[in-house]
Amino acid sequence: MDDIHKTTVERICKDTRRFYETKSKFRVYHGSTNSTRHAKFDRDAIIDVSTLNRVLSIDVKRKTALVEPNVPMDALVRETKKAGLLPPVVMEFPGITVGGGFVGTAGESSSFKYGFFDRTVNWAEVVLANGTVVKASETEHPDLFNGLAGSFGTLGVLTLVELRLIDIKKFVELTYHPVASIKESISKTQEETLKEENDYVDGIILAKNNGAIISGRLTDEVPRLSMLQMFSRAWDPWFYLHAEEMVRNGKPHKEFVPIEDYLFRYDRGAFWTGMYGFKFFWTPFNWFTRLLLDYFMHTRVMYHALHASGHTDRYIIQDLALPANNAAAFINYIDSRFGLYPLWLCPLPPNTRGSMAHPHSLARNPNAANSTEPEQYINVGVWGPYPSSQDEYVNANRDLEQKVRDFGGLKWLYARAFYTEEEFWHIYDEKSYKALREKYKATSLPTVYEKVREDLKKKEAMYDTGFKGQLKRIVLSTNLTRGFYGVYKAIRGGDYLLSKKQK
Repeated sequence: MDDIHKTTVERICKDTRRFYETKSKFRVYHGSTNSTRHAKFDRDAIIDVSTLNRVLSIDVKRKTALVEPNVPMDALVRETKKAGLLPPVVMEFPGITVGGGFVGTAGESSSFKYGFFDRTVNWAEVVLANGTVVKASETEHPDLFNGLAGSFGTLGVLTLVELRLIDIKKFVELTYHPVASIKESISKTQEETLKEENDYVDGIILAKNNGAIISGRLTDEVPRLSMLQMFSRAWDPWFYLHAEEMVRNGKPHKEFVPIEDYLFRYDRGAFWTGMYGFKFFWTPFNWFTRLLLDYFMHTRVMYHALHASGHTDRYIIQDLALPANNAAAFINYIDSRFGLYPLWLCPLPPNTRGSMAHPHSLARNPNAANSTEPEQYINVGVWGPYPSSQDEYVNANRDLEQKVRDFGGLKWLYARAFYTEEEFWHIYDEKSYKALREKYKATSLPTVYEKVREDLKKKEAMYDTGFKGQLKRIVLSTNLTRGFYGVYKAIRGGDYLLSKKQK
């Protein structure tokens, strides 16, 4: 443990102790977010961990790394790659952080094999809300260690984790499998997860009768004369468009991709949501315009623009984890209710519920009521525009949340949540969660519900006071001007979450 880390942790301990002694509420501030919830932080009511952004050490023999929570995925992969190692679960957006993956809910195309990101952590260093430091693992404070997964920073301040790593290989051999129905998409996804040689599996449903299930195998060998396919350069194709092309003839297709290009294949275009930006600004959507506007099409920039413009009010952006037996029926509901395509499929492990924000232990799935076998889950990513009034938008999201409950699923809480408090604690285990908060002195932190619930007051907090605030309201009063404002803020850069210091 180096001196810089120790000094930073001591400062965090001092600040949290001050909040604890004065019985003041505070929140943990990271400097950026991959959530779509409205967010604004009060400078006088935060613990700032944004400088905890280093990989402290890598143990090649043990295949572990000591990593601070604000290290983003691209920096983590870059450092572990130098040691010939790789995190077994790497989130698809390079700006997602280690801490976000651990105390949030983070699964990827390798999760069917390794579990969620939190399952790759050996132990965590946590500053409790009373200013004391503890080390949590399966053997030390195991209730806290397991409770941190999906806690969204509501049990303490994460300051360090030890991650498990695997041997890296230079390439991923991808196979694109065409599918012709929603039912076939689910069955093919499950089939690919059962193949021992597969390290990665995900899928894209392009339309009700068209899709691609993509399996990947880590390898160091590329056949002679084989062309490498890349996705990171401005002139490379967006991954989903390339996948659509690969299955157009109805036959499986193989190719080789450099490891980092695979891991962050969805960064450019944020899966396919960047496409909607072209439509919004009446811009042709083709290879040349994607090349010209490539800077704006990376997820870090897109999240900045999204939060600055407030456009989360115009889009359905939800990830839903469904028991595999109910996934096809749920997607048919999405087709009839929203008609949004493409959709993302990502197979998840049987222990899915244990990583998803303290849900009740028993899935409310009638198909599994009499089964002793743990269920496999499949994530369905539903992302697209939903132009409507505010009331219609809220009703649509609440309808979606109800349908997820009906099918025994859970939603990922990075997204906007419209549950009432009673509905929320019907899904999540309030009694056990509150007991954990009391045991570890976390009651001065917001609860999970307070953290994730939709609060329209936060939307109002986007505006400054006085003349500047009124001007901003005018700018954000129409779709087009708010879109241009988001682009302007993304170009300008800087902090987009922390409220300005009042003079």
